[in-house]
Amino acid sequence: QVQLVESGGGLVQPGGSLRLSCAASGILFRRYYMAWYRQTPGSQREFVAAISDRFTINYADSIRGRFTVFRDNAKNTVYLQMNNLKPEDTAVYYCKAGIDPTYWGQGTQVTVSS
Repeated sequence: QVQLVESGGGLVQPGGSLRLSCAASGILFRRYYMAWYRQTPGSQREFVAAISDRFTINYADSIRGRFTVFRDNAKNTVYLQMNNLKPEDTAVYYCKAGIDPTYWGQGTQVTVSS
């Protein structure tokens, strides 16, 4: 059974930082494309960042230069380091594994507010 468990969300002030983690089980993690998405109420889930099994990285323009995605294959975990957070980064952040098939985590809430 595949499980993706996100953690690290919370409330942070504008300009602050958070690090999200996504721990995977039930898959051969080192061979998987891993990605982060986010979603706000009433909106579609949007791409944030991704890292392939070969460590190729892609970012959405909206977060480029502020967020960093990285993975630790020894821990079966992908991370999203978020710096200089803005109120518009407020969303539920989801971890995704694979392309076909695809697996999703349950999400973790990030709220950026003063």
